[in-house]
Amino acid sequence: MQVRFSEQFSKLPQALIQQLRTQQGNPFCHPDFLHLLEHSGCVGPDQGWWPNHLWIESNQQPVFWLPLYRKSHSWGEFVFDQVWAEAYQRYGLSYYPKWVTAIPFTPSMGPRWWCHPEQDEQELLRLAVAAIHEQLGQGLGSSWHLLFSEQTFDVAGVPLLARKDVQFHWRNHGYENFDGFLAELKSRKRKAIKKERQRVAEQGVELTRVPGVELTESDWVNYFACYANTYQERGMAPYLSLPFFLQLGELMAQQIMMVKAMQGQRMIAAALFFHDQHNLYGRHWGALQPVDCLHFEACFYQGIEFCIEHKLQRFDPGTQGEHKLLRGFEPVITQSLHLIGETRFAQAIEEFLQRETEQIERYQQLASDYLPYRQS
Repeated sequence: MQVRFSEQFSKLPQALIQQLRTQQGNPFCHPDFLHLLEHSGCVGPDQGWWPNHLWIESNQQPVFWLPLYRKSHSWGEFVFDQVWAEAYQRYGLSYYPKWVTAIPFTPSMGPRWWCHPEQDEQELLRLAVAAIHEQLGQGLGSSWHLLFSEQTFDVAGVPLLARKDVQFHWRNHGYENFDGFLAELKSRKRKAIKKERQRVAEQGVELTRVPGVELTESDWVNYFACYANTYQERGMAPYLSLPFFLQLGELMAQQIMMVKAMQGQRMIAAALFFHDQHNLYGRHWGALQPVDCLHFEACFYQGIEFCIEHKLQRFDPGTQGEHKLLRGFEPVITQSLHLIGETRFAQAIEEFLQRETEQIERYQQLASDYLPYRQS
């Protein structure tokens, strides 16, 4: 077994890329998505995301792959460790660069590695982590972070620290239509959602769900104006660029849906979704002007309707947001794993995570009490 690193996704062995291409499911692990992030310049050294993808070969054939980036900051990950970085700095140590296994700008649970079906997955995963640990020991990084993985890693004997958080996901319990979903809610909550949807219509805004294959270049240009404006209003540059979205519309149209909010002939807001065979993922939203309740309609209710129509089982609308709870999105636990190179800090962080985990689990339990459904 040989562990190797590649500083460009496109320079991974073509046999490996083809294996990843044939895998069904999560759109964010698709080779086109990961390559496009780098090819468009959204991910790279200038953005503080140095690709350093890990792969393992056996008898000159790829048998394992792990997306890997060296980071000079903590933006675009949504597992917040800036306090850890500040602690390192106070003691005269460098937290950056750190190493991250994640999908850039995508805080969504999903697969985080690929393993050949005839190989021992846990053995190869341990080999990969050992190689990363060796790199950290050579002073090439402070730590490694495995973010939002839905795959299981047997951490016995590996010094990994688990961190939990809460997201809000909607579950499709076999609803036939949106009214069927509303019928399961308490009367007051049902009326509130109907009032929010009516409020959007009263302001002269019309929403349509457009499949990716029907989106035009003009749609993408107008969408990007909405997306970029939302970042600029917060004094930030957008993570993703117009060239990224234009190419995304060509390469992954089958897994894309856009909600367009039109006022007359003008697109004033839009929300971008991805989907696979079982799940819908709400990812990017933007607006050119404030419209009361429009965010709820475009990002939540339109997504729920899409799930019901296409019989998708789960809707992940993005990270954070207790306002999702009252609209039927259930609190679910997410997990990340962390390998801290500096032993003293590893002990301190472990104690911090034990206290934080207790708070997170209690928060999930309390949040569940506020779900709007008539029955638990």
